[in-house]
Amino acid sequence: MKLRTLIHQDEDGIYIAECPTLPGCVSQGQTRQEAITNIKEAVEGYLESLAKHREPIPPSIDEEVIDIAI
Repeated sequence: MKLRTLIHQDEDGIYIAECPTLPGCVSQGQTRQEAITNIKEAVEGYLESLAKHREPIPPSIDEEVIDIAI
């Protein structure tokens, strides 16, 4: 399964990772790689919780890249 993950660095230099497909699924790390490792664990836990409660996995978010002339 592939899920889109957004990663950005906050004003304190901490990397924040979130998975928009799974509302509230957010993690962080001191490095980009640590944030990626942590969000993978968070996603796994989120999906396990959904399965335990017999809830469906939310549909993925469709994405379009558009060109804008400035």
